[in-house]
Amino acid sequence: MSTFTESPIALYDTLLRDGSQMEGIAFSLQDKITVARRLDSIGMHYVEGGFPGSNEKDKQFFERMKSQPLERAKLVAFGGTRKPGADVETDFNIVALREAETPVVTFVGKAIASQVKTVLNTSREENLSMVRESVEYMASIGREVHFDAEHFFDGFKQDPDYTLNVVSTAFRSGAQYLILCDTNGGAMTDEVSNAVQAVREMLPEAKLGIHTHNDCDLAVANSLAAVQAGVTQVQGCLNGYGERCGNANLSSIIPNLQLKMGLRVVEDHQLQEITTASRFIAELANLPLNGLSPYVGASAFAHKAGYHVAAVVKDPAHYQHIEPADVGNDRRVLVSELSGRRNIQVKLEERGHDLPLSPEETTELLGRVKQMESRGFQYEAADASFELLALRSRPDYIAPFELDDFLVIERRRPGTSQAANGGADESLMMAEATTKIRVDDELFHTTADGNGPVNALDRAARKGLELAYPELKAVSLLDYKVRIIDADSGTEAQTRALIESTDGKHTWATVGASPDVIEASWLALADAYEYYLLHREQWREEDGHIAG
Repeated sequence: MSTFTESPIALYDTLLRDGSQMEGIAFSLQDKITVARRLDSIGMHYVEGGFPGSNEKDKQFFERMKSQPLERAKLVAFGGTRKPGADVETDFNIVALREAETPVVTFVGKAIASQVKTVLNTSREENLSMVRESVEYMASIGREVHFDAEHFFDGFKQDPDYTLNVVSTAFRSGAQYLILCDTNGGAMTDEVSNAVQAVREMLPEAKLGIHTHNDCDLAVANSLAAVQAGVTQVQGCLNGYGERCGNANLSSIIPNLQLKMGLRVVEDHQLQEITTASRFIAELANLPLNGLSPYVGASAFAHKAGYHVAAVVKDPAHYQHIEPADVGNDRRVLVSELSGRRNIQVKLEERGHDLPLSPEETTELLGRVKQMESRGFQYEAADASFELLALRSRPDYIAPFELDDFLVIERRRPGTSQAANGGADESLMMAEATTKIRVDDELFHTTADGNGPVNALDRAARKGLELAYPELKAVSLLDYKVRIIDADSGTEAQTRALIESTDGKHTWATVGASPDVIEASWLALADAYEYYLLHREQWREEDGHIAG
């Protein structure tokens, strides 16, 4: 294990415990191990692995980690203080924490007088004894002990003397960090600063931490305010996952600490990995990463307005507060009806095309973009379709295939499906599609069934195209979205289809729009196939070069 050098601020990620309590997240045992290693690699000082006394999976996680410890971060087991009236050495949770054999144990204890009575059903004095005995015991067997003062800020407002007594008891008993928790996420920033200052004045030698929730959308701001007030540990989760509205988002806090407040908390190369780590964990959690997320989101450094792009090209600092590369992200230029000519030129360069467009041709292409968007197309999230639109504007461009015609038929087969709407004998909807696709002078006329009209159309088209281009078998659809654009038009509304495709190594997005959902889907599908056929040789060479 490599030597770890203490940073001014210790980063403590609780994704595998508090974060996994978020609605929709269910990490497997292997997921937890993978996440722990990824958090370790980007510079977390502490990785909280779970609550070994609460479930078998967390218990197995700590057992597995004994033989494969983290490289830099300290693994933390989390649990409650002993129960009221229990013996500390035989208390179930204390035993589970001890047997986890982690270098660090974090206890959570009540720091609010009213909940001692109504939730724990015990006295104030017994709660203090529970804190004291639990911390003393774990420290006596050589563990680094942190104390999460649950509901600290609410308790401080309700009965500050008792709340301060709780954290003082934990400190005097051997806790190396006192973590002040905004458990309900309702504290205002000035309340956080004032309460932290009160603890510092009472216990100037204690090391303090902050744990905030985002119920007022202030978790990041409150965490940074606490740092300014003197805390030296920040708890949170990458991507801000957590119960209700989530925990403090370390994907924002880490860059803010390092790039804005001048506190070096991770190495530069680790900071540059934070975007890929955030996206990796979002993928593992099976949750889409919010594109609007600061620093790591896809839109964090996206520029749409023409005058913005013109200024950014001259000096990115005009409309970017940092260099995207500092956090491993990229600048993106969006093409839309709000674009200027500069957007078109920069976007084509970004896509790797050196098209010699004259000012007149650029203006014409921009007009084409605006015309298509007025019909329902949108290229912000469909870069591949924009690239094809630009290429098709060139007189020398030859498409790899053309659709001559297609026919889709839907029918119902009575009594072949389970009841979908509460009926006893529902019909199963079946679809059949026929396509005529021309490649050079050859016409491929194919038919296929499918689970719905779009699926049938996709299968029929692929059957024909794969006769001419067998390599298309490598392409599959990752995502398919349909949106009604002008809902007020009812069944005559324009429909937009957005498709994300992959060949296993590369991904690209395409768009189609039409009053007919099947045609809109076909336009997006056709762009997906065409884009792959145009890039397959280039990708093969690039992948071969990388492999070599």
